[in-house]
Amino acid sequence: MSKDIEAGGRGGFSGKDYQDPPAAPLIDAQEFAQWSFYRAIIAEFVATLLFLYVTVLTVIGYKVQSDVDNGGQICGGVGILGIAWAFGGMIFVLVYCTAGISGGHINPAVTFGLFLARKVSLVRAVLYMAAQSLGAICGCALVKAFQNGHYNEYGGGANSLADGYSTGTGLAAEIIGTFVLVYTVFSATDPKRNARDSHVPVLAPLPIGLAVFMVHLATIPITGTGINPARSFGAAVVFNKSKPWDDQWMFWVGPFIGAAIAAIYHQFILRASAGKALGSFTSS
Repeated sequence: MSKDIEAGGRGGFSGKDYQDPPAAPLIDAQEFAQWSFYRAIIAEFVATLLFLYVTVLTVIGYKVQSDVDNGGQICGGVGILGIAWAFGGMIFVLVYCTAGISGGHINPAVTFGLFLARKVSLVRAVLYMAAQSLGAICGCALVKAFQNGHYNEYGGGANSLADGYSTGTGLAAEIIGTFVLVYTVFSATDPKRNARDSHVPVLAPLPIGLAVFMVHLATIPITGTGINPARSFGAAVVFNKSKPWDDQWMFWVGPFIGAAIAAIYHQFILRASAGKALGSFTSS
């Protein structure tokens, strides 16, 4: 594994040494014997549960308060801006809380992108995705248990393609939106950037939460904004209507493609680490 050195610039900062962490093995059987591994899986489950609970409640609450046929007001509730803040704000909070335990993925697309970049093993990636999906189902189930009538009447916070948009448009929105998110994750957690810009402290959860917020502003009118397969899957399972299930493939294929593009762009183009990554696959 090579060691890179960043030279100082005109600002007078001295050279910064940094060392990339070694690539995660494709299969790491030793993880099963570590309590930290199971603790991380539990953290992903709980974080995704809380994420879906708060955000789906926000979506349903907005629809209730803005339903003029049932006593609501045209401008009632938090609006699309408030929904976007709920998603972005919860990601900020939960990534901050769980980053030191599990990495704070809370999203199978993020886990998939980090797996492609050899940041996590295959075993950890698969179990993270399972925990995230199960957490999303439980979070939506809690919302339904507390607000059963409103939950069914106002769509259960389930994602589906909006009327007037083509399948290609919806898929592109999910690909590009997830690319923005996963690219931000890579940039905010880049060890080279942290070493080079150590004089400028960066709180990683903040740009990640803002990325989620901005993407929601752009794509809520198109797909309701997935960019997180667990979020879309959990809502579809609990709501269990045909439209969310018919469009479900879009909320897996789009985010996984977007995450893969982000991983390739950041790791193999911006960081020029294709040779090292391919070598690590061969050695493992």
